[in-house]
Amino acid sequence: MESSIGIVTPQRMHFAQPLALQNGSTLAGYDLMVETYGELNADRSNAVLVCHALNASHHVAGIAADNPKDIGWWDNMVGPGKPLDTNRFFVIGVNNLGSCFGSTGPMSLDEATGTPYGARFPVVTVEDWVNAQARVADVFGIQKFAAVMGGSLGGMQALAWSIMYPERVGHCLVIASTPKLSAQNIAFNEVARSAILSDPDFHGGDYYAHGVVPRRGLRVARMIGHITYLSDEDMATKFGRALRRAEVLVDGVKGAEGGAAAQDDSYRFSFDVEFEVESYLRYQGDKFAEYFDANTYLLITRALDYFDPARTVGGDLSRALAHTTAKYLIVSFATDWRFAPARSREIVKALLDTRRTVSYAEIDAPHGHDAFLLTDPRYHNLVRAYYERIAEEVGV
Repeated sequence: MESSIGIVTPQRMHFAQPLALQNGSTLAGYDLMVETYGELNADRSNAVLVCHALNASHHVAGIAADNPKDIGWWDNMVGPGKPLDTNRFFVIGVNNLGSCFGSTGPMSLDEATGTPYGARFPVVTVEDWVNAQARVADVFGIQKFAAVMGGSLGGMQALAWSIMYPERVGHCLVIASTPKLSAQNIAFNEVARSAILSDPDFHGGDYYAHGVVPRRGLRVARMIGHITYLSDEDMATKFGRALRRAEVLVDGVKGAEGGAAAQDDSYRFSFDVEFEVESYLRYQGDKFAEYFDANTYLLITRALDYFDPARTVGGDLSRALAHTTAKYLIVSFATDWRFAPARSREIVKALLDTRRTVSYAEIDAPHGHDAFLLTDPRYHNLVRAYYERIAEEVGV
C-alpha cells in the first residue's frame, strides 16, 4: 500500500575540505542541502541516491516542514510502498552545488568578500556534482550505493557515477536522459541564457546588489524550456488552438473568466495573450521567476552542455563505459523529443558492446520529456519491479 512519507526536514552539511573543480579552480568550503527517507540498514547496503534535474532540489519526496504545499518533485516515485520503496531503501536527495535551494551557489555569501558570489561563482560540471555527492555518501558511511537513479540531468549524474566510481554503484537507473546534448539542445540552452544575459536587470550577474531580479529573462528562459519538455501531442490535447476566454462586461458586470457569458471566440488582432497555450507559458514563466535564481539557471544549463563522458576517449562511449561494473536500467519515452529514445539506445548499445548487464524500456507515453515525472502505470511498475530485484540482491 502506497503512502506519503509525511513531513520531512532537510539537513545542511558543511564540507571544509576544498573541492577541486574541473575548470581548474577550487571551492575552499561549501554547504550541501540533503534530505533522506527511510532507514539505513546495519551494513549500509540499502542506500539509493536520487539525482535531481535542472530546476529541482534535494526535496525529492514528502511534505516540506516549512511549507505544507511543497511536495517533493518525485513524490509519486519515492515513498512507503511506492516504486522506490522507503520501507526497504534509504533514499538520499542532494541539492547540487550552484543551486538556489540552500547549497552553496551564486546567492551564497563569499567569505572572502562578505557579499554574494554572483557572477564570481565558478562554473561547475556534472562530474563536480558527483564528486561532491560522493562526500555526502562518505558522511553516511556508505561505501556502495544499491542504486544511483535520476531523470534527465539527473540521469546524466547517475551515468557519471557509474563511470567515475564504478566500485560504489550496484545499479544505475538512467531515465529520459542522454550521453551528451545534441547541437539543437545546446542551442535551446543558449537562447534561454541569452534571454537572461540581455535582461537589463541582470547587471552582469550581480543583480543582488541592485535589489532586483532579471524576471523578464527568467520568464523567457522558462517558456523556452517548457516548450521542449512537452510533446506536440500533449500540447495539442491540453490546448489545441483554443483561444483564451476573456473577461467581458455583461450588463455592466464583469463576467468570470471562462464563464459562458465571457466567451470570446474572435481574434483581438493584438500581441497580448490570446491563445490558451500562450497563457499557460506565461504563467509557467512568471511562477519560475518567483523562485529560481538566474545565475543558477546559467550554471546548470552550461553543466548540461558540457556533459560528454566520451569526450576524453575520442568520442567512443563504449570505451568510456568499459570500466563500469554496475547493472543498468535505461528508460526512454516515445514522445520525448528533447532527449529522444535514440539517445537512450546509444547508451544501451555502448553497454552491450562492453558486455554490461542492461535492461531497456521505451514507454509509449504521450507526455514528452516530462513523462519521467508523471505517474504512468507501465513506467512505475517497471521501476518497482527493478527495485524489487535490487531488494532481493541486498536482502531487504
